[in-house]
Amino acid sequence: MTDVDRIEAVRRFNRFYTRRIGVLNEGLLDSEFSLTECRILWELAHLDAADGITATDLGRLLDLDGGYLSRLLRDLKERDLVRATRSEVDARQSLLQLSPAGRKAFKPLDKRSREQVGELLGALGEAQQAELLQAFRRVQGLLEDPKERPAQGSFILRPHRPGDMGWVVSRHGALYAREYQFDMRFEALVARIAADFIERFDPRREAFWIAERDGVNIGSVALVQARDEATNEPVEGTAQLRLLLVEPSARGLGLGDRLVAECHRFAREAGYRRVRLWTNSQLDAAKHIYRKAGYRLVGSEPYQNFGLDLIGEFWELDLADGQG
Repeated sequence: MTDVDRIEAVRRFNRFYTRRIGVLNEGLLDSEFSLTECRILWELAHLDAADGITATDLGRLLDLDGGYLSRLLRDLKERDLVRATRSEVDARQSLLQLSPAGRKAFKPLDKRSREQVGELLGALGEAQQAELLQAFRRVQGLLEDPKERPAQGSFILRPHRPGDMGWVVSRHGALYAREYQFDMRFEALVARIAADFIERFDPRREAFWIAERDGVNIGSVALVQARDEATNEPVEGTAQLRLLLVEPSARGLGLGDRLVAECHRFAREAGYRRVRLWTNSQLDAAKHIYRKAGYRLVGSEPYQNFGLDLIGEFWELDLADGQG
């Protein structure tokens, strides 16, 4: 897809969504108010009753030009919907609040907005609603200002559940193709690993974690019983770390370190003596996590797969040494 195609796809979605929620109507939500006026009323309605906000702060919050906002506020004041009172803290500033008439005018707007969204969701099944909400969160996470993103540690780890393995396979395939130019055979490998995990899953000895932020999956890792490649028999006292993934939008949160540490905690509780893993030499970010956790490189071999000439690496961690 070219840049022109991407731009047109975004514009096409914008046209669809604004039409779908009625933003292009002369009055939003069948009211006398424009979209921007509704946003002003909404922000003022959600202030604490005793608080107010300056025009400057309101403009910053709504990302509106000062002159345009001033004209809108003047009109809302003339209609007795918004009032300005002198700040008790700084007499040079005026604080904006909804008047009683403004609160009365906002109530039906809020009610119609909730009904409209309810109708939008009501046309979808439970699974479709969950998918839509996750897509909304995903779009917001990709487009939000990096300075406004949640701070380090603002994610949760949870056990896998139905649907997660499909996400793990899809995201591994997409990210490794984009970042390392792996072809679709890598996605097939991840699918086999995921299927083996489900079919052999022993909750006493194995675990899978999904990292989630605001309802959106942002990472994964699995700890499984290590097996001999020739016989497929379990290797005594040895676990294997697999399918470590951190979404680009979540990098820098310390998520990779946390996922690996969770594997080690579980491994110790399950009675494993060591953890091993296999990776590729060019995965520098993942290898940095492994080194910090105490893993050591125990072997490597060149091979051809996924459309590339690669070097596979074998790493191990001795859980008895107190690291990890």
